[in-house]
Amino acid sequence: MTHLISCEFNMDTACVELKFTDGSMIAIDTIAVENEVADNMYQRSELDYLIYNDPIAYADLILNGDPAIYLKTVTEYKSLDK
Repeated sequence: MTHLISCEFNMDTACVELKFTDGSMIAIDTIAVENEVADNMYQRSELDYLIYNDPIAYADLILNGDPAIYLKTVTEYKSLDK
């Protein structure tokens, strides 16, 4: 892989697709990622926000970061059952 040409969310496949100058491509299955790392609707909502508004940040998080730690940091879940 060399330089990134494009990064966009494909609604038909539900994948964030990265295309590189050497012709290679990476497709991240967003549904599979959410099923694996998101524990509640707030975490899924945070991932959805990144997918639609900043797919490059989403791809970087999934490929290079730790999504579980990120989600625990940016979402706060408070149960209404108290």
